[in-house]
Amino acid sequence: MPNPIGSFIADSVRHAGRSCHGGWKVLLKRGPNQIQFWLIALMIGIASGFAALFFRKGIEALQAFLYGTDDVSQLRTFAESLPWYWVLIIPIIGGLIVGIILDRMTPDARAQGPADVIEGAALHEGRVNIKSGIASALSSFITLSSGGSTGREGPVVHMAAVISSWVSNRIKADGITGRDLLGCAVAAAVSASFNAPIAGALFALEVVLRHFAVHAFAPIVIASAAGTVINRLEFGDVTEFMLPMESTLAFYQELPAFLILGAVCGIVAVSLMWTIFWADDMSTHVVDQFKIKRWMRPMISGALLGLMAIWFPHIIGVGYETTSDALTGQLLLHEAIVFVILKIIAVAITLAGRMGGGVFSPALMLGALTGLAFGLIATPIFPDFSGSITLYALAGMGGVAAAVLGAPISTTLIVFELTGDWQTGVAVMVTVSISTALGSRLVDGSYFLTQLERRNIHVAKGPQAYLLAMFNVTRVMKPIDPERGATEEACWQKIEQDIYLGAGATLEQAMPIFDATNIAFIPVVRLKGGGEAPELLGALHQVDALKAYNRALAATAAEEHS
Repeated sequence: MPNPIGSFIADSVRHAGRSCHGGWKVLLKRGPNQIQFWLIALMIGIASGFAALFFRKGIEALQAFLYGTDDVSQLRTFAESLPWYWVLIIPIIGGLIVGIILDRMTPDARAQGPADVIEGAALHEGRVNIKSGIASALSSFITLSSGGSTGREGPVVHMAAVISSWVSNRIKADGITGRDLLGCAVAAAVSASFNAPIAGALFALEVVLRHFAVHAFAPIVIASAAGTVINRLEFGDVTEFMLPMESTLAFYQELPAFLILGAVCGIVAVSLMWTIFWADDMSTHVVDQFKIKRWMRPMISGALLGLMAIWFPHIIGVGYETTSDALTGQLLLHEAIVFVILKIIAVAITLAGRMGGGVFSPALMLGALTGLAFGLIATPIFPDFSGSITLYALAGMGGVAAAVLGAPISTTLIVFELTGDWQTGVAVMVTVSISTALGSRLVDGSYFLTQLERRNIHVAKGPQAYLLAMFNVTRVMKPIDPERGATEEACWQKIEQDIYLGAGATLEQAMPIFDATNIAFIPVVRLKGGGEAPELLGALHQVDALKAYNRALAATAAEEHS
């Protein structure tokens, strides 16, 4: 009589043996390539980490030279003692240099940032324009060194994207590999900037790649760790901000206050974003109305910033000194409120002037100030149910930054890793969740996604919206084919009815025409100047357009779930 237990064990051993043999074959065939990719990810991580480090050290060195101080962490305090004309002239000269660089090296005289990196990941196979990227890095470097009121993390993210784009071009990487390398570079740059390896990896996945595919996780973590090591070799294993004491939270009684703080942070974040966009539109209108040269635009903004800095030097640069004062409760209520308003105005002036820089550090500063002001109001009202005021500043820092970035997970972790305070997680998470939920409903998901939406790049709506823009009609069209009804005569009849597509059009322009007319094909032409008749190139069939779109959706889904 057969022994069922013995048979089961024997079958299990044979199955395990076959699995190991098959796994060994896979390792032999694909392992070296996978290891090679991880080595490339490590090298990109190291390069991006050093780029972030040199960018930070360079800004500090140039700031020290321009403002004549040895301790740039106390720049605001030192600037108060400088002659007023020096505080005014530094950002003007900086703006002039930035304007010349961007005017000569970029097509639109605009410094690029994380929004362009997100666009590169979604639409350009993980690549950004290298020449514009170099110009953007230089302009942001000068902006932040000469008094621009923005952050250094956005430029660092874009610099890292330039590095990964160069590597992707050299190895002729496909879209998936290019995006993975882009994620590695961004993770390393963020980690090196903040000494935050966990948040750096999640930032790349959550904000830039906008998915959490398993295949991308390992190389991104490797690169993030490399960036962190580079930071710690220079600065040691220390947090960016030091809190005065361990924060306490009376969990049940105090949580409603953090719900309210989350709503307040969402409003502040949206106010920052709306002000930036309004200022940019107004600045563009003024430049067009008075025919101002585009290289002069940053210089004018520099003059406005210099005027503000004469009385309020808190707006100069990244603003970590003021952020630290807020986190340690060293500001009064009216100071916190006034600095919030001034910082929003200063950031809007800087970015509307196309001076370069990011929004993350300003968002941290605004959040800390907002949380401090909220705590100064709330704790005296309910003294028996309130923890420390600095806890509200910490939670507010995460709340505003998360709503601006549209990244609740990575921002929460960045706040933890910036401060080293892991005991207040519930308060920060509650604040971040409410602020992000509110902010995402008042803008298109985040500051970066709204930037892209304003350029008619619909990344915020998901792949189903932006994939159509990736297909030029000339890639999908077919030659004139009488068997499919696309005869020359039929094509010219449609052209005479103004139903046609130019050679530069994409499926994003084609699909609405198909929906509105329900026709089988659209002629594709190359338009000529001088009143000449257009050249008929072919016909875009609705069936072919739908097939291309479906294949792209399937490939995107496969990548995001691999």
